[in-house]
Amino acid sequence: MVPLSPKAEVIASVVSYSLCSGSLVLVNKLILHYLPFPSLVIVVQLLSSIFMIYGGNFFGVMPVDEMKMEFLKPYMIYTVAFSTGVYTNMMCLNQSNVETVIVARACSPLLVSVLDSIFLGREMPSNRSIGALSMIIIGAYGYASTDAAFTEQGSSAYFWPTLYLFIITFEMVYGKQIVRSVKFKTVSGPVQYTNLLGWPPMFVFAKMGGEFGRLNDMMQSYDVTSVWGLLGKLPVESIGLIILGCLIGTGIGYTGWWCRGKVSATSFTLIGVLNKCMTVLVNMMIWDQHASPTGISFLFLCLVGGAFYRQAPMRKREGDSEGDGLASKSSDVEMAGANKANGLTMRGSTDEGMTKPLIQQK
Repeated sequence: MVPLSPKAEVIASVVSYSLCSGSLVLVNKLILHYLPFPSLVIVVQLLSSIFMIYGGNFFGVMPVDEMKMEFLKPYMIYTVAFSTGVYTNMMCLNQSNVETVIVARACSPLLVSVLDSIFLGREMPSNRSIGALSMIIIGAYGYASTDAAFTEQGSSAYFWPTLYLFIITFEMVYGKQIVRSVKFKTVSGPVQYTNLLGWPPMFVFAKMGGEFGRLNDMMQSYDVTSVWGLLGKLPVESIGLIILGCLIGTGIGYTGWWCRGKVSATSFTLIGVLNKCMTVLVNMMIWDQHASPTGISFLFLCLVGGAFYRQAPMRKREGDSEGDGLASKSSDVEMAGANKANGLTMRGSTDEGMTKPLIQQK
């Protein structure tokens, strides 16, 4: 395989992650239509990913990292956020429409941009970015005001979306910190640790949510005694969706960590928001459970705000000389030494520098 240039690698990581992220929301929504067991569906997807990773390693086509105790602690913390985030996401899909989940996700840059400054060394958002974030706030408020569930149930209708927002914010920022501090030898490393540590908590969530009892009731209604018997009674398309969800779930594990390693935490969050444009359009074509035209208009206002957001530069350390300060600045491609060797220039922190492309070839 011909190695990709740094610029092509960034583009490839963003496109592949966007395709997986945008499609998985819809696929999981359709799966829950046939099997309303959010946690158990995720368990199947995580275990199938582990099976594919180690199966590929067994046949010599996919190298994997050894399990090390020094990596377990940071990933155990991340796994709690990952598992809780996935669970809240599935609960949102189970109880709300797809657009409500996307609005919650669209609001995450508001929080991530602040945490980026506090924990990851970036400056606070510029005036342009504050304006973009304001558009997201207006869009989210407008969407909520037109949402039938919010009108009927009040703020309780947004319990799961709000919880999902806070958890996904922590996951984005902490995940970026892990990429910086934990170095794996293979691309499978982050996916291995996340999935191996992630499925046991999902079993706990399934137990807490009464999913095993509901699954047993469903099997009795179909007059079967096993999960395999139940699958035999379900429509063929539901089995295809489950398999597709497992494949996309594995893909998003790889592409998500790949993309996270190439861009900042806020940029990664915004990519996750903007790729939902495709999700909204496809959802409107194949599914009747979606927001009103006014609500979708406010949703797109959120997405436009995300598009106009501009990542803040790295904060200059106190005592740095002008040359050192320039050397310390980071672009979305945070590979300073390697990038210089490959002929890449970094984007500056001035307004003029921030208008230049993320990557420039000399």
